[in-house]
Amino acid sequence: MSHHAGAPALRRVAAIAAAALLTVPALVAGSASAAPPPPRDPVLWTNPDSSTRQHVAELDLQGDARADAEALAAVPTATWFTGGTPVSVKQDVKDVVVHAHAAGQVPVLVAYNLPFRDCAQYSAGGATSAAEYEAWIDAFARGIGNKQAIVVLEPDGLGIIPWYTTFEGTEEWCRPAEADAETAAAERFAMLNHAVDAFAGLAGTSVYLDGTHSGWLNVGDITDRLLQAGVERADGFFLNASNYEHTTNVTAYGRWISSCLALVTEVGGAPGDCGNQYWNGGPATDWQGTAMTSFAPWSSGPLDEVPLDRNTLGIDSRYAAALGDVEPSTHFVIDTSRNGQGPWDPSTSANTYPDAETWCNPPDRGLGARPTLDVDDPLVDAYLWIKVPGESDGQCYRGTGGPLDPERGMVDPPAGQWFVEQADELIALADPAF
Repeated sequence: MSHHAGAPALRRVAAIAAAALLTVPALVAGSASAAPPPPRDPVLWTNPDSSTRQHVAELDLQGDARADAEALAAVPTATWFTGGTPVSVKQDVKDVVVHAHAAGQVPVLVAYNLPFRDCAQYSAGGATSAAEYEAWIDAFARGIGNKQAIVVLEPDGLGIIPWYTTFEGTEEWCRPAEADAETAAAERFAMLNHAVDAFAGLAGTSVYLDGTHSGWLNVGDITDRLLQAGVERADGFFLNASNYEHTTNVTAYGRWISSCLALVTEVGGAPGDCGNQYWNGGPATDWQGTAMTSFAPWSSGPLDEVPLDRNTLGIDSRYAAALGDVEPSTHFVIDTSRNGQGPWDPSTSANTYPDAETWCNPPDRGLGARPTLDVDDPLVDAYLWIKVPGESDGQCYRGTGGPLDPERGMVDPPAGQWFVEQADELIALADPAF
């Protein structure tokens, strides 16, 4: 599969960084002190004015709560842009990339402003029309200009599509009355294609589309959505944004998506031909298959050593047989911010809920692998902290009437607000240790 600029994005970033060694401007006009040059091996930027540091100041955090927040603020984490006018977002993005460039580092920017984002749930908001969104994206891209950046394009943008029917004929649950049922899904794909092109046209920018995660859409479904959204012109896709899935499972899922993309675009298969995590049979298992569990790490190995419900052998062998000499080539990045303990299994709770909302401030989770551009996997460009650890997922009622989160026995902070108790849990249960 082809990618714009002809190479994986972060290799391009490294090349640009090296070329920029002699061209970095001074921090202040007329100053004899020049900004440090970008490193030859790009480093992710740590925002000195991150939302985490803003929470410290606004909430006047003290003691252990302050120490937790400041420790988390010292880790490179994405900067989110969630609205504003074209003029304001251009300036806000420019401020970030200029400061990151001056520090010789690469910022991770999240564009999160689609109409009907999150289907008007916990993180509701976004632009009011396609035209408004496209103008906002164009301004966002102008704010980056010729600087380096990694753009995470619209978390949940492909996982939750208004008035969408999958290639398998399943009607999605997101059906907002304010959206035109006849055009809403097509408009979503058109907006994402516009955004891909806006960012792909920037020499120093890499852009990734929403690939959901291993406990959500099946491989064929997300592959079909990615193709409609323009993944062939992007640098790849991102996985596990704001979620808690095991890194090993998400990595396998990403490899299968990349394989499915190759199967569809290079071999001539269809998304329905792609093996997926909800039935994992294949040649290596004599076509024995089952749905894979999210609650344990997946691996390959003989069935007498690795139980079938966490064994990747069947799907791996199925793609190997289907692809032949064709190698999967679409890259991806993984949000490892909160997956150190994997997802919460509500069956372990003393309570039973109408809707456990396992994605929403689950208890006893931990930080995952630290952000890095040096991952020992040919398809994984980076581990990133896309979700800001310590910020709430929303006020979680788990199918009850609220206002308490019944699993925690407290009122959770609104989405995006600082959650002292969760920050403490994430650090205490981090894997690797924090």
